Formats: sequence, structure tokens, C-alpha cells
Amino acid sequence: MSTAPKQPIAGFSKLSKVGKIKWIVENFFRDPDTVMRELTSYWHHNEDQQKVLDGFSENTISNYLLPYGVAPNVLINGQYYCVPMVIEESSVVAAASAAAKFWMDRGGFQARVIGMIKKGQVHFLWRGPREKLEALFPMLEQAMRRDAAVHLANMEKRGGGLVGVRLRTLPEVEAGYYQIDIDMETCDSMGANLINTVLESFAQTLTDVISGQADWSDEEREVQVIMSILSNYTPECLVRAEVSCPVNALGSFPNGIDARTFAEKFALAVRIARMDPYRATTHNKGIFNGIDAVVIATGNDFRAVEACGHAYAARDGQYRGLSECRIEDEVFHFWMDIPLALGTVGGLTALHPMARRSLELLGNPTAEELMQIVASVGLAQNFAALRSLVTTGIQQGHMKMHLQNILHSLGASDHEKVSVEGHFSDKVVTYQGVREYLEWIRTQPATFAVKP
Repeated sequence: MSTAPKQPIAGFSKLSKVGKIKWIVENFFRDPDTVMRELTSYWHHNEDQQKVLDGFSENTISNYLLPYGVAPNVLINGQYYCVPMVIEESSVVAAASAAAKFWMDRGGFQARVIGMIKKGQVHFLWRGPREKLEALFPMLEQAMRRDAAVHLANMEKRGGGLVGVRLRTLPEVEAGYYQIDIDMETCDSMGANLINTVLESFAQTLTDVISGQADWSDEEREVQVIMSILSNYTPECLVRAEVSCPVNALGSFPNGIDARTFAEKFALAVRIARMDPYRATTHNKGIFNGIDAVVIATGNDFRAVEACGHAYAARDGQYRGLSECRIEDEVFHFWMDIPLALGTVGGLTALHPMARRSLELLGNPTAEELMQIVASVGLAQNFAALRSLVTTGIQQGHMKMHLQNILHSLGASDHEKVSVEGHFSDKVVTYQGVREYLEWIRTQPATFAVKP
């Protein structure tokens, strides 16, 4: 039976944090005292830190914890990194670490930034002749740049700023529909707030300039701004990560698979993901397992990164795998181009205490360096997943990592965990199999133990 309240609450956001929790536990939970203790137990012991965390969102009542792990020995452009990763999927950090170890002895990852351009748009309606607006646009652009200069001054001092401004007409959307598109370089800042500020300034200037054209008709002096907003699709904010080595340097693999067979199966698996959207979706999800974990750890926006990456994967009209592979002149090449709009200054990167520590752990990288690190971890994750798929199958490694979660859910003691781990060291792990073996252990004498 539902415990939901019969009436909505007014003024919830104005309640204290304790007041919010009290209303929630009394109206939605059967054991309010226990839930109250549980929610408050996750508050940060440092009140000042907790105030910072509370300020990141609205109606905050507690903290939601995720594991913070690291992948050590990730060799990128000749430099070793210990990469922070925040993720709840048990096999991800292990897989990234294993791939990093594999490539460490084969030259590591090579990465380079191809572009750093971010984009925004002013969307508006104007009903006059297109030629008239196009003729006005050079003067309009000059006025927009002039009025936005105050917002861009600091960014320009750091080497960034406006890179391009364009007028686009899209009558197929609606008659009289136009866009002003801008390209911006935001240096080490992700730049969302600055881009939106500049766009809103552009929109105001657009309105002022058009309404001030004395020799235009009343209808021509009317412009309707629909919206001014950055785009999270940034195909020109692009980074490439790659690995390569002679085919015979790949070594041998489980199930008697030699280097040549592995390379050919691996390359075919990548080609399948390039052609089949069903495979591509899971293929790219694995890439984002690695990417998202580092993006979250460094206080960046993983939703924007994912949205952009998936749009980029479908840029030619079909959704495709993001990575590519080829064997050429007996050399195995595996690489990925991916758009990553990231920042290392400002926003959550400066406010979240763990984000600051993550960046310090990485050597306080620039945005370009962070792009290279994130892309390399994404490629490492993809390599690890594909290596498993074309050799042992994905479940063997995944379920062994998942074993701890199964044991925890079944309430296994430390002694029981050792016994179960030993028993399944050479067996396929399943929830049912673990449960049955654990039940059997519990029927044995107290001194029973299974040797690993």
C-alpha cells in the first residue's frame, strides 16, 4: 500500500534540510526514524564542506556516494598518469587498468587535440526579405562584437574568445527562421556560462539594431528572438587517442588465440560496430564507461559529453561505433576521434573538493591535456571490452568482478567470501551458483573451509 501523502506540500524549498527530511520520511517511508538516521549519516562531517555540496543543487537532503577509484600506470604521450574514476560498475576500473598495463609495454597511448572550438546559437524569426538581412549582417556583427566585448575581455586575455560568427537561414524549419551561430575558444574553461552570456548579449544587440533601421518598414523592424543557448554538440572540439604495435607484439591470448587471429577478430569486431547500430550502442556505452568515470571525477558534465559523443557517432546519418581499427603493414592500429568539451578551471572543478583533488592527482592538467587523458581512458576501456569479447567472452571477467556485489547482497561473512572466491576461481560465476554454494557452506561444520 502506498505511503504517499494525500496532499501536496507548499513551500517545500523554504524548509530547512532537517524539515525537508522530516516531511519526506513521515510521508513516504514505513520506518521514518531509521530512514532519517540513514539519510543524515551520509552528511559530510565537515559542516563547511557540506554547505558547499548542498549549494550544487536544489532541495538537497543528503549525499549520494559513488566509489572513487584509480587506474594507475596509464601511459599517455610518454607520461604516466594515475587516473581517478568515479563509477559504480565493478569491472570498469579493473578493465581500464588492465588495458593500460597491456599497452604500457607497447608504447602506451598517443593522444592529440584536433580542435577546441565550442558553439552557440541565437534562434530568431524575422519576416523581411532575406537579402536585406544578409546585407545588414556585416554591420550587425560588428555591433554584436562591440557590445559583447565587456564579457569577452578576460577570456581574450587568456588567448580565447570569439572565433567566428555566421548568419544562417533555415526556411525549412519555418518561414523567416534564422540562426546566428558563434564559434568560441574558451581555453581551460568549459565555457558554458560565458557562451550563454555572449549569446544573450548578441540577441539584445540584434533586436536593438533591427528595430533601429529607420528606412525599414514596421514589419521589417520587428524581430522575435526564440532562444539564445550554447550547443552541446561540439564536433570541432575534438581529440584523437590511439595505440599501435606490430601484430606479433600483441602476444598470445586465452583459448589458444595467437596474435594474428586476435588482431583480425578484434578488427572485425570494430568494423561490425561501425556498421550495426545495435552493436554500436553497446560498443559506445563501453567507451563512455571509461570516459564518464573520469569526467565525473574531475567535476565535468558527463551528460553533455555523452550527448555530444552520441550525436557525433551519428554524424553521417547512421549511428556508428566511435573507435576504428586497421591492420596495415603488419602493424595493429586502434584509435578513436571523439569530441570532448571539458574544463579544468571554473564551475564544479573549482568548487567540489574531490574534483580539485582529482585534477591535482592528474598534475593539474590544462583542458587540452584532460581531453587527451579522458579520450585515452575511453579507448582503454573499449580495448579491454573487445579483448574479452573476442577471446574469453565478456561474462568471465565481468562476473568475477561482480562476485563481491553478489556476496554482499547475500550477506556473506569474510570467511565465507574467501571460501566462495576460492571455489569460483576457475568456474563461471552466476548469482544462483554463488547462492547455492553459499547455502551449502552454511550447512557445514564451523571449521569447514575451501582452499583457494
